[in-house]
Amino acid sequence: MADRGAARAAKAKDAAKRTLIALFVMGAALTAVLGFGVARSDATWAPRLGLDLQGGTQFILEPVVEGGQRVSPQQLDQARDIIVQRIDAQGTSGAEVTTLGGENIVVAMAGRPTEAQRQAITSASQMQFRPVLATAPGTTEPAPGSTGSSSGSATSGSGASSSSTSGSTTRSNPSASNASPTSASRDEARTAPAGSAATTSTTPSGSGSSSGSASSTPTSGGSASGSASSTPSATGEPTAPAQGGWTPSGRPDGPTDPNNISTGLYREFTELDCAQRSDERPATDPKKAITACSEDGATKYVLGPQMVAGADIKDASAGYQTTQQGQVTNTVEIQLTFGGDGVQRYAQVSRDLLALPSLSQASPINPPGSYNALATVYDGTVLVAPGFNEAIPNGTASITGNFTIEEARALAQSLKFGALPITFETNQAVTISPTLGSEQLRYGIIAGLIGLLLVIVYSVAQYRALALVTIGSMVVAFAFTYLFIALLAWGYNFRLDMAGVTGLIIAIGVTADSFIVYFERVRDELREGRNLRAAVEAGWARAKRTILVADGVNFIAAIVLYVLASSGVRGFAFTLGLTTAIDLAVFWLFTHPLLTLLARRRFFASGHPWSGFEVESLHNAGVRYKGRGQFDVPEERKPARPGVTSDGGAVV
Repeated sequence: MADRGAARAAKAKDAAKRTLIALFVMGAALTAVLGFGVARSDATWAPRLGLDLQGGTQFILEPVVEGGQRVSPQQLDQARDIIVQRIDAQGTSGAEVTTLGGENIVVAMAGRPTEAQRQAITSASQMQFRPVLATAPGTTEPAPGSTGSSSGSATSGSGASSSSTSGSTTRSNPSASNASPTSASRDEARTAPAGSAATTSTTPSGSGSSSGSASSTPTSGGSASGSASSTPSATGEPTAPAQGGWTPSGRPDGPTDPNNISTGLYREFTELDCAQRSDERPATDPKKAITACSEDGATKYVLGPQMVAGADIKDASAGYQTTQQGQVTNTVEIQLTFGGDGVQRYAQVSRDLLALPSLSQASPINPPGSYNALATVYDGTVLVAPGFNEAIPNGTASITGNFTIEEARALAQSLKFGALPITFETNQAVTISPTLGSEQLRYGIIAGLIGLLLVIVYSVAQYRALALVTIGSMVVAFAFTYLFIALLAWGYNFRLDMAGVTGLIIAIGVTADSFIVYFERVRDELREGRNLRAAVEAGWARAKRTILVADGVNFIAAIVLYVLASSGVRGFAFTLGLTTAIDLAVFWLFTHPLLTLLARRRFFASGHPWSGFEVESLHNAGVRYKGRGQFDVPEERKPARPGVTSDGGAVV
């Protein structure tokens, strides 16, 4: 028994040493990475400060519309949202984007903006309609068990589709709207003349029919009105050619010709991983084929040159489809209205694409070819890629698919905004002073130092030499917090504002709470009569559950604040969540291993009065409340038998 106890003690000691060494190596590695960035002049040892502490640059942007049109308040608000997304994609934290007088947009950014950031906030927002030449799953390694396929069908003559997805995978994109349609709903969407709902005949999911053709099967993936389907089968044949294995056979003859795909472009397509794509907007030359990803990143595309410009859209709206008798159905549709020369261009496009095979709904891979699908591209991202059920001669189209009403409305708003080619002229660009400044930052640092000093004084008074563990834990937590903030500033241009500084100050209390809970648990075990080594392990088993619950509550609160609060509070929420996670790591990887090693030192194990674990005084402590109305009385104070004290005297 003694041998097994000694073996367990030795094993615990070795594990504690390995954990501390691993923590030291981790810190050294992070420091080396940051040092590499500093050597390249890309990073700095000091964290970057936010707009309220450092100041920055303010732009006043005036929207300019082709043809002298005026921008509506709704369009201006959406333009502001687009600029926010672009700035966030550049990794700029803490930028403020507001509207001014219902006519201009004000952008305030910390520090000096780069040329890429200037271009992001002033370049035009142009929508393009491009033919789909090839598709494939957006990620190179689909999730296990996911086939990436979807079954669906197009209804006869109406453009409505009744579909269900099976095993399709989607990836959340932070920059995409929460209400954006899924990849399956894009690929299954169909386009028909508006008002043709009277001929709608909905069929069960997985099968469908088209005018004058046999019903489709899951292997054919649906068909378009008046044309036979020709798509890859669900068995995976044909598959996409090997990487770089595509060579055009000649000069392209029109936008739908797959010869628009050069060898280099196809290699770019095969190597594209939408999960790892750059946040910067790709070039979208309307005369050249491009690669693009869907909003959710689940599908990647090769798109031909532009066939219709977004400026040709006159209006876009979303709602429930109605029949010619005025009866409202449960089919969600997006109505597009084209104006001017766009009516004829869109009519010709619909006739050209109608004769082509549909995109496969049974296989996620469509090799280079000409397909009946017209992708709507905005800022290099595919919003929707519907096929055509019928020709659209009058410029009024109805897009239906596996949309919810919220998704359809969000898409209609994007279509309306993209229809207006807005550019921005910089009326004014001035350097602005910090709203709070270095004085407030200095006060915040002083407040943090005072709080840290009070914690140390309390720790020394209460725990004597154990204050070394307290101070060490705080030093390690501060070092890792500083490194992570500096690395985030380098990699993601994270900037520390005053709200974030407040979150860091609160972290002192979070860390102090953890070691107080642990120390008191160990003391409780000593009062029960255990030796210090056993008390440390038993106290650890009890304390870690309490600390997990407490830090879990803090972490959930940080997430809720970050998601729901305004930008001023998000800095506080982010640093609170970061420091809470670091506190857990320090508690597991530093505080507990260090205390495990100290428990084997004679100074602490002997119960020295200055150790913080004075065993004798803890054993002779007064009555301790156990909970549920019960008290724990030390053994030497309990009566030996009823009516007699422990020293043999009678109870009076």
